[in-house]
Amino acid sequence: MHILTSEEAAVVARARELADEVLAPHAASVDTEGRFPVESMAALAADGFYGLTIPAEFGGMGQGLGVMAAVLDELAQRCASTAMIYMMHLSGVQCLLAEPEKMGGYLREVAEGRHLTTLAFSESGSRSQFWAPVSRLAAAADGVVSLTARKSWVTSAGMADSIVASAGSLDGQGASVLLVLQNDEGLAIAGGWDSLGMRGNQSNPMSLQSVELPLAERLIGGEGQGADIMLGRALPVFLICQGAIGTGLAEAAFGAARRHIMGHGFEHTGSGLRDLPNLRASLAEMRMETDRARAYLVAVLAKAGAGDPDAMRLLLGLKAVAGETAVRVSDLAMRACGGAAFSKHLGLERVFRDSRANIVMAPTTDHLREFIGRILVDLPLFG
Repeated sequence: MHILTSEEAAVVARARELADEVLAPHAASVDTEGRFPVESMAALAADGFYGLTIPAEFGGMGQGLGVMAAVLDELAQRCASTAMIYMMHLSGVQCLLAEPEKMGGYLREVAEGRHLTTLAFSESGSRSQFWAPVSRLAAAADGVVSLTARKSWVTSAGMADSIVASAGSLDGQGASVLLVLQNDEGLAIAGGWDSLGMRGNQSNPMSLQSVELPLAERLIGGEGQGADIMLGRALPVFLICQGAIGTGLAEAAFGAARRHIMGHGFEHTGSGLRDLPNLRASLAEMRMETDRARAYLVAVLAKAGAGDPDAMRLLLGLKAVAGETAVRVSDLAMRACGGAAFSKHLGLERVFRDSRANIVMAPTTDHLREFIGRILVDLPLFG
């Protein structure tokens, strides 16, 4: 991913161990049953990974973007549902870190493995254009606001201890971002999650009906400054995590295909699948595509870490590049492995399905191409 210090390498190595020992054994049942990966998330919580990016002063590991990406890569290779849940948690944590003094108590709970958070930005009224909530805060009492919204596809819905939610501001000028706790009255799951891929992340729609929130305690960033939180804090972490997940899925597809090609052959001729030039060529293409996506991810991390002014354009491209790579490599792997790929024992068909989630999750590949195109011709991102 990038040159890791010995401390960073140890964190990634522990994540790899957890992925092998806990995530991988439960991945098939999580997918088949469409259930929340309770074992995997409990293991991450117990080992302090909920607080991966939280500074040490709040009890966290204090790790940066490079370690975060490397950890997500490892998790996604074993269970993409767990990786997606963890990604949304880290994105929510990044929002809480915008108000460290105000949110310090929650950050400590997260670091202790006692608090899982997530994002609730997308709404049914604005669909994948999550940056434009149609909901609106209303004044409920002195210092208290009321939030009514229909949130679509909230990862970990019903499982997370809190959601970082957006809404139109009181004065109608821009959006605001607030912390909503699981036990706040008026919060409910409004539908089920039965999906093609990433079936365990419980991305259910949620209804927030007149949820009353003390503004001074729950507002993240200033009133009407929600765009700064959504786009300036959550989105970069979200995009890097999505890039790492896409790369991890591509790696998983390549690995499954290679194991099949190396381990099977033709009894009547005594030759192996690896002796077929077309399969070797397919395997080479999978490897090159995966390496290319990982190189892009490493380049983006370097640019973001250096504060390069071109970093945002590259960040926007990262999700598209990695997501489309996962789709391409998993498709090549399915074709190379033939009929065996359609069975469950290779684990390849799950990767094939999971990879499709990445490209339709907001911001979609089409949105990202439009954003990048606007940057390239000196137009504002939104207009």
